[in-house]
Amino acid sequence: MMGLTLESLEVLDAIERRGSFAAAARELDRVPSAITYTVRRLEDALDVLLFDRRRKRATLTAAGRELLDQGRHLLADAAALEQRVQRISTGWEAELGIAIDSIVPMPFIWPLCARFYAECRDRHLAHTRLRLSEEVLGGAWDAVADGRADLVIGASGDAPPGGGLRTRLLADIPLVFAVAPAHPLASHPAPLRDAEVIRHRGVVAADTSRRLPQRSAGTLSGQETLTVADLGAKLDAQIAGLGCGWLPLPIAAPHVASGKLVVKAMETPRPSARIYAAWRELHPGKGLSWWIDAIGASPWHALAASGPRRRVAHTPRSAR
Repeated sequence: MMGLTLESLEVLDAIERRGSFAAAARELDRVPSAITYTVRRLEDALDVLLFDRRRKRATLTAAGRELLDQGRHLLADAAALEQRVQRISTGWEAELGIAIDSIVPMPFIWPLCARFYAECRDRHLAHTRLRLSEEVLGGAWDAVADGRADLVIGASGDAPPGGGLRTRLLADIPLVFAVAPAHPLASHPAPLRDAEVIRHRGVVAADTSRRLPQRSAGTLSGQETLTVADLGAKLDAQIAGLGCGWLPLPIAAPHVASGKLVVKAMETPRPSARIYAAWRELHPGKGLSWWIDAIGASPWHALAASGPRRRVAHTPRSAR
């Protein structure tokens, strides 16, 4: 089985994700003929057809699907091995996955990234690759518990059962109930009662959990809802007058100041969202240790007071 290599599995993976040999060649920075040759050599070695070439889009055969499904485990194991070897050699990870809850504005994260890259440069190190992702609600805990991220910033609510995670309290983020100036609730006498709010559509953001139970928050039982992709879309929907709902103060504050949103006092206020950093490693590598220390020294009190708007995009799953 000399044709089966990590390189050939990477080629199969790229073709399946991109939908064609040409697109895979662009992703892997290779000529299309090299991609075709790799696939044919692998098919000859295994004596099977891996792709149905009768269709416009490159489609895996049943044998090809089985090979790729199992091969992706090998690719993941190889990447993890690369990480371990790199860490043993230098103490610095080859890559760090950092999941950021949408409650944390990205402009708060960019200076940390810049400082991290400067640290690597000053130490004359090959850069540890950073892979940033966004999560919502339980998705933040899910990402670090499931191994999709090495570190999560801004996870709220309770950590998943079972332990194994290290956590650090970052801040309590105030929540405000906000509507557009033209929304019926904007002119309604405050404080608003639940019986009045339930008559109006609530806007909710999607929970990105994959394995943990998905959560929802901030809506009333029986209330009509508009579910959107993330907090950025929730903010936009509420500014557009499509519904009402709770927003983190750092995200709402600039739009309240500009008059695009009106904050309404509630008869039943919601407590602040307590956010955490979390990671799995008992003995983290130097890169992860740097981030843990940098997060601990960051001015989270300033974020809790106010913050810039954040625009993001994700596929909806459940609802905030």
